[in-house]
Amino acid sequence: MKKSHPIRRAVLATAVTVSGIVLLLSLKPATDPGSAAAAGGAAPPVGAAAPQGGAQAAGTATITGTAVQTQYGPVQVRLTVSNGKITQAEAVQAPSGGQSSQVTADAVPKLNQAAVAAQSAEIDAVSGATYTSTGYKESLQSALDQVQSSGGGSADQGGSGSAQAARTVTGAVAQTQYGPVQVRITVSGGKITQAEAVQAPSGGQSSQVTADAVPKLNQAAVAAGSADIDAVSGATYTSTGYRQSLQSALDQAGG
Repeated sequence: MKKSHPIRRAVLATAVTVSGIVLLLSLKPATDPGSAAAAGGAAPPVGAAAPQGGAQAAGTATITGTAVQTQYGPVQVRLTVSNGKITQAEAVQAPSGGQSSQVTADAVPKLNQAAVAAQSAEIDAVSGATYTSTGYKESLQSALDQVQSSGGGSADQGGSGSAQAARTVTGAVAQTQYGPVQVRITVSGGKITQAEAVQAPSGGQSSQVTADAVPKLNQAAVAAGSADIDAVSGATYTSTGYRQSLQSALDQAGG
């Protein structure tokens, strides 16, 4: 009888071992997220909260407060409100340039966090940023006032009272060659009932141009009910900025 060669025995033993491992793997249940998904089960992302349906998204509104002038520059706060609660706060304008940029970078995140935590404008000033903090709180309060007048930021869903309630919305600041322009409108029943410029170019000849152009632009906005209004002769830059900010306000108001 011939003796089996040692190499052949090793090959046969390896083949048997591999076959056994393959058999065991084929019997192992699919419990990992990838296998579960392949079998028709959706594995939730790690750390992700399950969606709560469409109610919260439907009741979310973004409101921009008025721009508050401080010694170091304007401060303006924008809020995201969902079902009557502040879910996000951010400064769309804050002092910048030189040391102001560093102060803003340090103070604004703290003020944003405080606004969400307090759910009001009753927040402490950040040390070393007194002017920015004061401007932030004033703009925050104006945004909260708008939320209150619009019924808590909830979407209108059939209630005739909320649909007819007046709402004041401030558009984004439009930068022009001669200075910022910002428009605030009051909307009632889906129509603009009042328009005003809370910021407009000033100083030197700009003050005269603004005094002449802005009342005409305000009147045109109410009459048109949209941002599709003509520029005022001699105030092209102001008119362009006005229309941009007006459109921003209309977008927020859902118009």
